[in-house]
Amino acid sequence: MRVSNILPAIFIYTLISSSSLIANQSYTPTNTTILDVEGQELQSTTRYYIFPFETPNRGGGLGLSSKDGTCPHNVMQETLESSNGLPLRLLTIDNKSGSINLSTDVNIAFMAATTCVQSTVWRVGGISEVSERRYVTSGGVVGQPGVNTMRNWFKVEKNGNWNGNGYGYKIVYCPSFCSSCRVACGNVGVFVENGKRWLGLTADPLLVIFQKA
Repeated sequence: MRVSNILPAIFIYTLISSSSLIANQSYTPTNTTILDVEGQELQSTTRYYIFPFETPNRGGGLGLSSKDGTCPHNVMQETLESSNGLPLRLLTIDNKSGSINLSTDVNIAFMAATTCVQSTVWRVGGISEVSERRYVTSGGVVGQPGVNTMRNWFKVEKNGNWNGNGYGYKIVYCPSFCSSCRVACGNVGVFVENGKRWLGLTADPLLVIFQKA
């Protein structure tokens, strides 16, 4: 079952700021800057679509779908390149308005509601008994960094040069706010199963670009 790109869930808006900061278009990137396809800094208050860096035939944007008919929904990639998927936001660990930098812990939240009536914040699931893979699901929480929320945190790393559509990046699961915690890190890539594209932890990352929604 697919979800609709409808008004953002109310609980998301109660947790995040509504202000907006826009970077100058002539901004020159630094080693810590993440840029969208227009060359502007990624902002925690702005919605984005995530698309594959490499085209063609690499699929469309990201969204949510039920993998086995149950909740929570899994994060997936649209098969059609023409599909934008769902808009999302990247939220910093201190939940303050501002730019999103490379290699910093962030929550990733789709700005949509689901039939599961659950959070749309990304979360790394446990090892599947069927496929022995770890998938990215929804159902995480915004903020509250700690041992119990380790699976809700991701990072963006640079992983490609400018190709006309933007800089290539990869999303990784390797939270660093807890120095004493043991984490099995991994790249967020795509598992193709029965014609559907599910996001999960793999050695082969999905290279992505960010476009304002």
